[in-house]
Amino acid sequence: MVSVSIFYRKILKFILCLFIAQNTIAQEVSFLFLGDIMGHGPQIKAAWNDSLKRYNYDEVFHPVEQLISSVDFAIANLEVTLAGPPYKGYPQFSSPDDLAVACKKSGIDVLVTANNHSCDRGSNGIIRTVKVLDSLGIQHTGTFKNSQERDSLNLLVLEKKGIKVGLLNYTYGTNGIKFSSPTYVNLLDSTLIKKDIDKAHKQNLDKLIVFVHWGVEYKDLPNSYQKKYNQFLKDQGVDMVIGAHPHVVQPMLYEKQKANKKEFLTVYSLGNFVSNQRDIRKDGGAMFRCSYKKNKKVKLKDKEFILTWVYKFSLSNKMHYQVLPCAHKKYDQSFFSNNEDYKKMQNYITHARALFKQENTGVSEGRPNPKIHMDKHEPVEIHATVPPRIISKINFLKEAKAKKRKR
Repeated sequence: MVSVSIFYRKILKFILCLFIAQNTIAQEVSFLFLGDIMGHGPQIKAAWNDSLKRYNYDEVFHPVEQLISSVDFAIANLEVTLAGPPYKGYPQFSSPDDLAVACKKSGIDVLVTANNHSCDRGSNGIIRTVKVLDSLGIQHTGTFKNSQERDSLNLLVLEKKGIKVGLLNYTYGTNGIKFSSPTYVNLLDSTLIKKDIDKAHKQNLDKLIVFVHWGVEYKDLPNSYQKKYNQFLKDQGVDMVIGAHPHVVQPMLYEKQKANKKEFLTVYSLGNFVSNQRDIRKDGGAMFRCSYKKNKKVKLKDKEFILTWVYKFSLSNKMHYQVLPCAHKKYDQSFFSNNEDYKKMQNYITHARALFKQENTGVSEGRPNPKIHMDKHEPVEIHATVPPRIISKINFLKEAKAKKRKR
């Protein structure tokens, strides 16, 4: 009888542990924001696979693929059109569809498309870009095939694990090339944005993020225009602002209001994710990783940046591009065949870390590894999730044990 009692006790403990384990993962949704995905001429040439007679960008994303695919939502700025051939880089970009295919394969879930190159190939370029992304199952916002789709699809809702986050996207301009009917590009217009935000707040969102194309190229610090719009977005109840366009990294600021505990976070610029720009500061960028955790209220957690650097190298008489998580120990001096490349990467790391150390508030450097979000549970929450029949059996064993002691 004693051995049977011990056997059942172990089984019950095992079942209880399973129920506890199922609830140790809290309601938490993770995000990774990437900067400008560019498509300069040399990048297009490098992507051509002569033996297969097609383009392939997979190797560009390979070093960061695990990082990208480890989060619930990875979001990047697609700063090219997918307008079809002829494929060209600067100044009017059109990249092969294979670039978007590689984005999808690497784990990128969302591409924002409102930027100064949205109209590079006119209305047809806007329409075809949207169609390609739709065909690949990549979510997007910022540019639209027509006004009707803009009205219905402007607010992109990202929902998972009981947390509902909205995303909007705008650009300061389109290099003087106006979009024409039927297409639509979201421009930075305070009246328009206020209407969009008011409409978004009626969708029972937990949080609202705005991805903005703004600022002055190659400047390390935000200008008054960025600061003005950032304050405007904050005043409208936006929770997070992610910036792009300067092609260099700019400060990341987190603040929490004392009165109502409301959080607000700004990333002024993520810099280049991938491009052919090789000057120091332009040859790298930063990914911003965070998560929203729901426990009565939804709060920000794990606010961190991960530095990246674009490695351009020659192999078998052909140029190649790879985005490296450059702080990873794998990418030490021994990784590079040319020591000059290692020095350039180190120069970028030194500059970015110095800038963030001086200017960032509440955002620190994270490890360049995938993250697993686990949380401790309060005992009350655990008891609430265990079925009554299990609790009654445990209580029965406790009572039996107590009676045995009295004897």
